[in-house]
Amino acid sequence: MSASASSSPPAPAGEEKLEAAPVRQCKGVNDLDKVVLREVRGSSAEVYLHGGHVTSWKDEHGDELLFVSNKAIFKPPKAIRGGIPICFPQFSNFGNLEQHGFARNRSWTIEKDPPPFPVPTSNTAYVDLILTPTEEDLKIWPHRQAWPPVYSHIYYNCSFEYRLRVALSPGGDLMLTSRIRNTNADGKSFSFTFAYHTYFKISDISEVRVEGLETLDYLDNIQDRARFTEQGDAIVFESELDRIYLGTPSKIAIIDHEKKRTFVVRKGGLPDAVVWNPWDKKAKAMSDFGDDEYKRMVCVEAAAIEKPITLKPGEEWTGKLELSAVPSSYYSGQLDPDRVIQDSSVPEDSIS
Repeated sequence: MSASASSSPPAPAGEEKLEAAPVRQCKGVNDLDKVVLREVRGSSAEVYLHGGHVTSWKDEHGDELLFVSNKAIFKPPKAIRGGIPICFPQFSNFGNLEQHGFARNRSWTIEKDPPPFPVPTSNTAYVDLILTPTEEDLKIWPHRQAWPPVYSHIYYNCSFEYRLRVALSPGGDLMLTSRIRNTNADGKSFSFTFAYHTYFKISDISEVRVEGLETLDYLDNIQDRARFTEQGDAIVFESELDRIYLGTPSKIAIIDHEKKRTFVVRKGGLPDAVVWNPWDKKAKAMSDFGDDEYKRMVCVEAAAIEKPITLKPGEEWTGKLELSAVPSSYYSGQLDPDRVIQDSSVPEDSIS
């Protein structure tokens, strides 16, 4: 089911869980278009067409699970601070485009009849969005021909179709599936880096630890991307932290001791993971971020950065993110890599 507007009148107080449509189009902040997804047990999510941007994910009790800054600017083309910004076709400044690429700054459209997914879904609360390049995108994202070297000065346009499905499971899990296809008619391949830049809402950064990345190599963005190996049994936060972990497992846990809640990140087609908290000094330097808001958020981002994704014409890449919120009895022993690969619903080969 793709998104469809609901013409039903608002549900009476106390009956919203029974009467609310699973997919509803409406207006959000500053009259921007958004889609609200709702499962019968009460969990919900909100997706703005600006940026294809998930800005809310609530559990069945109505507790918000994603962080969005109180100073976030909902005014295109400015990206929304918080939620799940999509970094495509460039993560950070790994290239010549603006920070994190342009997908989070563009207006997406609802796709009524998308190509079928390889694995059919029984979910009713989902929306399919599509992004195709504008004339401006084709001007700013030319791809350089790398081989043979004599032609390395030649640039060509990158035509693509980016399909995004945002879904809620009956149990309230949030699932994002990106399908990016090379539609170049000139036979040229292109490469990109990517991240789901997820902001999790937490009780206090001092009460949080991230498990599942122990002993892995990482690039430290604070130290000019120097390469180190994680030495701790978990990642804890005592100052600014901005790292790209490489070759990460398919599951990562974010444990919030005060909330007695654990976020479980499951991912496919995305070998890297970014962990970020700006801390106080950088927080004060961001105009769309509160001075003390760093205490109530942490970013753990499923990504493909170290080795860019390359697509030949007609090829399609799939990158999947599944988020769950479970009781904090979840422990690091459940992140055993061998078990992760066996029960992962996302194939390791993500290009078809």
